[in-house]
Amino acid sequence: MLSTNAAAQAAYTPAAFQNASVHDPSVVKSGDTYYVFGSHLASAKSKDLMKWQQMTDSASATNPLFLNGSSNVYTELAETFAWAQTTTLWAPDVIRLADGKYYMYYNACKGDSPRSALGIAVANHIEGPYVNKGIILKSGMWGQASHDGTTYDALKHPNTVDPNVFFDNGGRLWMIYGSYSGGIFILQMNPATGMPLPGQGYGKHLMGGNHSRIEGAYVMYSPVTSYYYMFTSFGGLDASGGYNMRVARATSADGPYVDAQGNNMAKVKSDPAKPVFDDASIAPYGVKIMGNFLFERKLGDAGTGIGTGYVSAGHNSAFYDAATGKHFLVFHTRFPERGDQHEIRVHQMFMNADGWPVVAPYRHANENLAAVRREFLLGDYMFVNQGKDISATIKKSRLITLNANGTVTGAVSGSWALVGSNRIEINLPGASTFKGVFLSQWDETSKSYVMTFSASSRDGIAVIGSRLIPRTDAQVAAAIHSELSLGNTSAVTGNMTLPTSGARDATISWASSHPSVLSNTGVVTSPASDVTVTLTATIGKGNARVVKSFAVTVRKQGGMLVHYAFDGNLGDSTGAFGAGMVSGPNIDIAGGSLGYEAGMKGSAAVFNGASGVRLPNGLISTNTYTVAIWLKPAQLTAFSTTFFGARNGDAWISLMPKGHDVVGGATMLWSGTAWYDAGAGMNIPAGQWSHVAFTVKNGAVSVYVNGVRRFSGANFPNVFTTAGGVFSLGVNWWDVPYKGSMDDLRIYGSALSDADIASLAR
Repeated sequence: MLSTNAAAQAAYTPAAFQNASVHDPSVVKSGDTYYVFGSHLASAKSKDLMKWQQMTDSASATNPLFLNGSSNVYTELAETFAWAQTTTLWAPDVIRLADGKYYMYYNACKGDSPRSALGIAVANHIEGPYVNKGIILKSGMWGQASHDGTTYDALKHPNTVDPNVFFDNGGRLWMIYGSYSGGIFILQMNPATGMPLPGQGYGKHLMGGNHSRIEGAYVMYSPVTSYYYMFTSFGGLDASGGYNMRVARATSADGPYVDAQGNNMAKVKSDPAKPVFDDASIAPYGVKIMGNFLFERKLGDAGTGIGTGYVSAGHNSAFYDAATGKHFLVFHTRFPERGDQHEIRVHQMFMNADGWPVVAPYRHANENLAAVRREFLLGDYMFVNQGKDISATIKKSRLITLNANGTVTGAVSGSWALVGSNRIEINLPGASTFKGVFLSQWDETSKSYVMTFSASSRDGIAVIGSRLIPRTDAQVAAAIHSELSLGNTSAVTGNMTLPTSGARDATISWASSHPSVLSNTGVVTSPASDVTVTLTATIGKGNARVVKSFAVTVRKQGGMLVHYAFDGNLGDSTGAFGAGMVSGPNIDIAGGSLGYEAGMKGSAAVFNGASGVRLPNGLISTNTYTVAIWLKPAQLTAFSTTFFGARNGDAWISLMPKGHDVVGGATMLWSGTAWYDAGAGMNIPAGQWSHVAFTVKNGAVSVYVNGVRRFSGANFPNVFTTAGGVFSLGVNWWDVPYKGSMDDLRIYGSALSDADIASLAR
């Protein structure tokens, strides 16, 4: 039986993970090892589905999957690349056939059109090398006869990508494939050769058409239910595309596949009268098993960070493990506040009482479905309703309570029941009954095992919940009091964001000792001279009340906020902020080393290409500022940052000596908030000093090199809306660290004039 007492929790072994990045991971097991193969010829392997070892990460002449003597992926797949007019490989699939060899179904696509080629390569060993056996399907032959003998039409014919090859319950071999364009198709294959059986053309249409944003089809047979489940991803794959996973089922491998409402998925396609990639036409269909969500960690909750969740999770594979009776979902996902960075995730699935898959809320950590005691299910939960929409919106958890009398209260109201030993039924207004399971899982945010539930309704909607650690109102208020912080309050020049809520819907109200300078809501009115204000927070939860005060120094706007001279140390000569800290090759990685040399003004900091400097949080907290610095790059490396500032992983600025291809690799100020490119039209040289500065004034932005304005623009993103912004030199969360020297970093609370910038460059 499960227990929630402290002694039992302490007996649990914390789960450990090792992450890898493989986009569109297709899973296959060989011996005791699981492999995933994905787009761009990336691959990884694991023995436990938790710790992944990256094998390959890109298509290159040295990728071992196709490296055999003088032969490599470019020579092996030359015909494929010539047809597709690109060397970009999309999602492959690997299967072992009766001859004991491994068959990789690879594909390449031009990308801006469905001109694609899909072929087969074979290897004696799963890790290669693979030898090409040739193209089996092509698409995008505009104005020419297609594989079914008719003129190719992208509205009804497939884009020949994203294959999944599988055996049905009777030993027949199939390949399902397709992306956007005419939709998802299935072909019967020869199990001896791996080739399509003759006379099928493109095969049978199963779903999509008219350029519906549907792709990544994968079929899993479950002996538990005797159904074939067809997984697909709806929406766009990037962080703003609203990618989400859906499922339909059939009693035969080649369909017809239907959703929980009985809709034949072959009829699901975009409205041709609507703009291309119309999502509204397809959103109501399929059982949505996972979309963008965040189990949001609130102020005072256990753990650190923003919580656990996913963005644009999708293009999955899936399998049933006969030895354990478990179903698994394998997919790639992005993450809230981390941009387009992606990793592999594996979640366990369960079949609900209606025979539909429900996905465990947290990643697989060797958990087992077990009997649960009703009293251990009671309490507060983070609750997410996945809905049916295709949207970039992240569905943040809301607080609900499962009560002893069988009611659900809080953000939603209704009833709940424990059915049998571990099944859940939830009834909410306006929805059919949600049916699923209770499961104890490892929560990476709280670093503890928690009770979860996942359930699905006959409307094709999934809900998930994660139980919060039981606490009294007084304990909640005390935890919020302990964590509540306003960041660096010694040099505030702009409006402050004051939190008004915390864990378990606790409230936080504020009172200012000088509301004419700093209001009770955080609005700053610039004083004639520095003023110290006391802000007092009152935290309330139920009948519990606790107070916490902060001293805030509000400074006159326009002056210099911070000055790092690098004269043998990382101190701020203004005294307003603390010293910088040497970091490793990433903002959040410890270690690293820093040197000093003669600079433009005294000494300068020397960055070795593997280290950076983490500056204090909150250096900039307004939409009007200037950053000026002397730089001497030892080398020019694309994307390497010098000055980096971020509100989070999606909202940031980066000053780069060498930018991306859109600006021809020029020195640039870049923002990921709205992909703003402020290129200088030239590169500062390696091996010599250049003065680089930029100013921002409520969206107006200018970039200067050696005192000369090289770029001016409007609508620059407002990134620093809080006093908790993250700042660094030479490193960010993603790119190769800067190698070279820096001197005399100055930040001002105003947008300096051209003449002021020119004077700094002397």
